[in-house]
Amino acid sequence: MSRAKRFWLVVLAACALQTACLADEVRLKNGDRITGKVVEASGGKLKIETAAAGDLTIDMKEVQTFSTDEPVELRLKDGTVTRTRVSASESAGAISTGGDTDVTLSSIKTVSSKGPRWTGAVVVGGLITRGNSDTESLNVSVEASRRGRDDRISANAGYIFSRQANEDGPGKSTTADNWFAAGKYDYYFTEKFYGFGALRVEHDTIADLDVRVTPSVGVGYQWVETPDFNFATEAGLAWVYEDYASGGTDDHFAARLAYHVDKKFNDKVSLRHNLEYLPSLEDISDYNLNADAGIRATLTKTMFAEFKFEWRYDATPAPDAANNDLRYLLGVGWSF
Repeated sequence: MSRAKRFWLVVLAACALQTACLADEVRLKNGDRITGKVVEASGGKLKIETAAAGDLTIDMKEVQTFSTDEPVELRLKDGTVTRTRVSASESAGAISTGGDTDVTLSSIKTVSSKGPRWTGAVVVGGLITRGNSDTESLNVSVEASRRGRDDRISANAGYIFSRQANEDGPGKSTTADNWFAAGKYDYYFTEKFYGFGALRVEHDTIADLDVRVTPSVGVGYQWVETPDFNFATEAGLAWVYEDYASGGTDDHFAARLAYHVDKKFNDKVSLRHNLEYLPSLEDISDYNLNADAGIRATLTKTMFAEFKFEWRYDATPAPDAANNDLRYLLGVGWSF
């Protein structure tokens, strides 16, 4: 064997040994050891990326201890937050962070190998028919959120357009043309109690709504926040301003009551539901209601199918416009 070949073999062996030494390790109570990359832990579950078995999710009750080669963000249930390298502990059900006493696994709320990061999805759906019917439709939506240590930023937007050929003449009539954009900021005063500020802007050609602007502020309570289930309720004050395309405007102060639910049934199927109720402070019979619910089914690691319905109700709509708008949407999405 030539010297050059020996040299490269030594380099490859050293790299392989270094990679093995640098791997995070999870020790289970049954004696098994799993090496890879500890990604996160929350809701009593620990996620680790492995080269051989892919992503694994382990119940923390089955973990004896674990170690990381790089610093991770460690948040305890008492509110303590540190970023440190974790070492395996000799005590069962604990880890070492270099302090005088070990940290028990039961006292850990979350572990994250990354800092706050944006996550979200883009969903696209459409339909074109020719022959006995002549129609086109398109729906697009995007959402993004970032959960920090003490705050959360979220934003979403959507657009729906459809038209069909006129039965009694040439040309096509628009049957749907609406869009919305919304943003929200939550700041956590405690582990579960937070204050929020939000803004929603929307337009609906068919409902004769040129623009509706709804800024709001209030407080919320995060009853549950886990990887599989989240539930929060909110109460606050909003201002509703409406400008109608046919002329005229309307504005009033309103209370804002809302809740948000998302449930992950398994690795493939999840449910999401939101409701917002805005009754006028001057006349409770004058109110707006925004609700949606959707089911997502995972197709690949980053791709999913979604069936969703949206309900918009305006107790005092524009002249000659209906109170109700109910939409059923089917699309394909990409998560990031």
